[in-house]
Amino acid sequence: DHQSCVSQETHLFHDTIEKNISFVKEGASREEIEEACRKANIHDFILSLPQGYSTLVQELGSSLSGGEKQRIGLARAFLSGAKVLFLDEPTSNLDSLNEAIILKSIDDSKHGKTIILVSHRESTLQNCDLRLEMGKA
Repeated sequence: DHQSCVSQETHLFHDTIEKNISFVKEGASREEIEEACRKANIHDFILSLPQGYSTLVQELGSSLSGGEKQRIGLARAFLSGAKVLFLDEPTSNLDSLNEAIILKSIDDSKHGKTIILVSHRESTLQNCDLRLEMGKA
């Protein structure tokens, strides 16, 4: 309940998009789910699907692109309300526009949270309060 993790590879279940997001918060309202999806910049994409949030995700998320899966993973993290977020290359499959929108959402919601962000992209790390860099061998 206190921590959430978004990795480079988001694992999805053979279920609806809504259930793939909402399982992290029992009893989450539709409004909460949609707000988390707006923060992850995936809401409009979901609404463009024929069945919206009721769209069935294929086994292991094969019906979605890497970036779409990653944004669903980020929506989970936003919805969870966890105080500690571990984000391992959370925007690696995204273009620079989507990355910028999501990084702003992360920055806007960081108050009262500890966020550990791992990335090779300089642009992903620009708003970090503290940076630790691994040395080259």
